[in-house]
Amino acid sequence: MDKIDYDIVQENGEFVVREGKTKYRVDLRKRLLQFAVDTINFLGTLPYRKEFDVFRYQLSKSSTSMGANYEESQGGYSYRDFASKIGICYKEARETHYFYKVIHSLQIGDLNVCKRLTNESDELKRIFGSILSKVKNAGDK
Repeated sequence: MDKIDYDIVQENGEFVVREGKTKYRVDLRKRLLQFAVDTINFLGTLPYRKEFDVFRYQLSKSSTSMGANYEESQGGYSYRDFASKIGICYKEARETHYFYKVIHSLQIGDLNVCKRLTNESDELKRIFGSILSKVKNAGDK
């Protein structure tokens, strides 16, 4: 599982993501919302050809699903419920990153935006991978 150093802690009944062991709080909600909006806007730059419809459909679903499932995770009634939602976020992030790599390889749409969103989807995938591995390890204790 791809991962980078992010930690998850519980504060005031909410699960909070921190970068590494620092006190730097990562506002994933805001970041995921912006990523979903940027993705929807980017999809409008794709040429209107039937074979590109799959990108519009799948990316609009997977990119928005990450944020929606992360929001659900914050209302989790247990650590296990939280872990389940983070697992879905991780899978959706991997799918999103895959489709961005395909689009980038095809060189379609706004290429500068595509490159930025491909990189962002990779980082989100790594963040969720890190959170998921820590949640799994905590659950095994």
